Amino acid sequence: MTTTQPLALYLQDAHSVRDAMDIAAYAEAKGFGAVWQAESRLVREASVPMAAIAATTERIKVGSGVVDSWTRNPARLAATFSTLDDLAPGRVLLGIGAWWDPLASKVGITRTNPLQQMREVVESVRALLADETVTYHGDFVHLDGVELDYVHQERRPKDVPIYIGATGPKMLELTGEIADGVVLNYLVSPQYNRQAMERLQVGAERSGRSVDDLDRPQLVVCSVASSDDPADRKDALDGARLLVTQYLGQQPHIMKASGVPESLLEKVHAVLSWPATHEQVVAASELVPDDVVQLICAAGTAAECREKVATYLADGATCPILYPLGPDPRAMIDAFAGWAP
Repeated sequence: MTTTQPLALYLQDAHSVRDAMDIAAYAEAKGFGAVWQAESRLVREASVPMAAIAATTERIKVGSGVVDSWTRNPARLAATFSTLDDLAPGRVLLGIGAWWDPLASKVGITRTNPLQQMREVVESVRALLADETVTYHGDFVHLDGVELDYVHQERRPKDVPIYIGATGPKMLELTGEIADGVVLNYLVSPQYNRQAMERLQVGAERSGRSVDDLDRPQLVVCSVASSDDPADRKDALDGARLLVTQYLGQQPHIMKASGVPESLLEKVHAVLSWPATHEQVVAASELVPDDVVQLICAAGTAAECREKVATYLADGATCPILYPLGPDPRAMIDAFAGWAP
């Protein structure tokens, strides 16, 4: 099986924005086709680094992986991504997600009926980006004759595909129905992927199409050893283990769907609070065995990482969005440059 598009890179906040610009340019030079900027927590807003990356690259696509659907008015969200398209026409991807608790509730947002809210946001943002005048009276979105009111620039539809970062079965079905693509989550097992494809297909059929009509890039945590030496391999596994441990505490429902034993989840939860301290994560990570790390990550030698990524492609993903762990993402980029499963 081959990817339908080149490899993609995932950046969070582990590097300065200027370093991220250099890393993205390096990935572009090595043949990567996209870079996705995270915005999952209250750390780094996505559109600013996206603009910086778009301004310092020529070909690579730049996506949000993902902005949340609750904290921006749909008109402002459309204007933001219209502006990014002005900077890099045809290279911008809008990835949007439903956020998560307890973060949303801690900032005063009650996520009632997230499926309906996502539908309304996607429908209204798409219409605005298509240069339509939009009147929309939903449960969450209220627009009265709104358009992107260009004054000094060409009026044109903006080619910005909309991807939903979907994890649960109902959100996956909605994605299959209304989105241009799905950003599949990381730290999931191939078994989870097969179930996700079924749910996407159910939703796609509602719109008279197939799951094959959706782009399906997938986040994959990737911790590549600097060599095949057993000590370097252990370091790579340990690096991934810390992230897995944090996720076991924050997103246990995804871990259950991936086949992580309930007994392990209970042990980890007994150690972690929210938000977990680094010391708690380190302590809890000692409970997580190698086989769980490698179940839901690409971790180990370069060959092991490539083999694991290939399983996600075989189980429905169209393009891996590689989330590099370790001090220098260029090592992971080099390990995958020119690779096809």
